[in-house]
Amino acid sequence: MRVLIMTAVAPERDAVQRGLGHDSRFEFALAGVGLAAAAANGAMMLAAAQYDLVVIAGIAGGFPGQAEIGSLVVASEIIAADLGVELLDGFSSLDDLGFGSTRISVAADIAERLTAALAAAGLSARTAPVLTVATATGTAATQALLAARVPGAAAEAMEGFGIATAAALRGVPVIEIRAISNAVGPRDRDAWRIGDALKALEAASSVLAEVL
Repeated sequence: MRVLIMTAVAPERDAVQRGLGHDSRFEFALAGVGLAAAAANGAMMLAAAQYDLVVIAGIAGGFPGQAEIGSLVVASEIIAADLGVELLDGFSSLDDLGFGSTRISVAADIAERLTAALAAAGLSARTAPVLTVATATGTAATQALLAARVPGAAAEAMEGFGIATAAALRGVPVIEIRAISNAVGPRDRDAWRIGDALKALEAASSVLAEVL
């Protein structure tokens, strides 16, 4: 199996590499921050070589009551939560408008086996929708809107849907793994635990190698 692992930034990549060790099945690329950069870089990587699986990995915000800081979320679905049109009576997604889809399916069998293996290894992990947003949430009002828009959403990041779109166009299965560094909502930087999230991501990557 040849696996492409994409992270937004180098510290995330380094954490995953530490967890995986020297395993020749895995190749790494930086996606950059944000949906557009992630889609472009994902497309270039997938056009240059053939892969059996794409793994999107990194840290993320966790929705209160769904994913606590330091826990892990394996995506059950990758959703572009703010891609659509704001109307006087609310928000309409591309799906609602008939212009496309804001949802990309994951390799469910791998996601489920990985989540079970993470739990068996003593890590706090769950499978749930992971949102991709263009603007990271910074208020309780936006957090509530997104939670209502996608019931059960557990994590929010900025790259997943872009990479997953590139993978879907090439017919390559994808999974997304997120380690929670902060709560989605009012941005309290003093409460962020990026170091703890990177340690959780490293631990998850070690388990990923065993699952695959």
